[in-house]
Amino acid sequence: MMHLPAEIGDYTDFYSSRDHATNVGIMFRGKENALMPNWLRLPVGYHGRASSIVVSGTPIRRPSGQMRPDQSKPPVFGQSKQLDIELEMAFFVGGGNRLGEPIPIERAHQHIFGMVLMNDWSARDIQAWEYVPLGPFLGKNFGTTISPWVVPMEALLPFAEPNTVQDPKPLPYLCHDDAFTFNINLFVSVKGEAMKEAATICKSNFKYMYWTMKQQLAHHTVNGCNVRPGDLLASGTISGPDPDSFGSMLELSWKGSKTVDLGGGETRTFLKDGDEVTLTGYCEGNGYRVGFGPCAGTILPAL
Repeated sequence: MMHLPAEIGDYTDFYSSRDHATNVGIMFRGKENALMPNWLRLPVGYHGRASSIVVSGTPIRRPSGQMRPDQSKPPVFGQSKQLDIELEMAFFVGGGNRLGEPIPIERAHQHIFGMVLMNDWSARDIQAWEYVPLGPFLGKNFGTTISPWVVPMEALLPFAEPNTVQDPKPLPYLCHDDAFTFNINLFVSVKGEAMKEAATICKSNFKYMYWTMKQQLAHHTVNGCNVRPGDLLASGTISGPDPDSFGSMLELSWKGSKTVDLGGGETRTFLKDGDEVTLTGYCEGNGYRVGFGPCAGTILPAL
């Protein structure tokens, strides 16, 4: 068994894919209100649970909690029936900052050490009932898987691409012109207990992100919040413009309204016990690849 690549003191998860945020917004609020008014103005995020971040290969227990599947009835307690994955990447903070001293965006890259793959496991039915008004809690904090190898930013710089055009233009403290979006091919596969081979359910790319890592770090610290070496900041679900690039079962099944075909008669709307989910990713160019190693976990039954 591998070990976590660093002792993670704090963990923040952002929500920085416009395609993902739009898809989820359409499902829950309708097309007219898909993006909240603040989404295009700042990198939305929340503080996650560092203690339940585990290395690739660690099994994940199906969580239990409160849910309200029937809106006409009171909530119930039970095991999640809508266990999901989130295709994400995350970066480790190298050098921190002092409390009260923001990291300016011009120097943000100096504080970003390297990146890993991340699966931010999510219990959608628990999350749907609990998240208003303060955001995710038990629907997220039961487990987050990362790959064991940290790929330094120096290895990724050859694969930098121009940033997504941001309209409206962000406030000055979030503006930077240097390319800090990366062409990283990303894949998600699922292998059920009865399946001989895993089925690829998602092909996405980190370049689809709207907010950059430099913007995330600058925003995180602009109020004087201090970050420390080993802190982990995650991208949020990475979805692209096409259905096969959606980075969650929630989107792939469109809130459970259709099945995801795994081949051989196997289908899913959300994850079953025994399912093994594996995230992989790499950059490629000039005859070589930079890989991230697997980010895998298998679902154990609820207790």
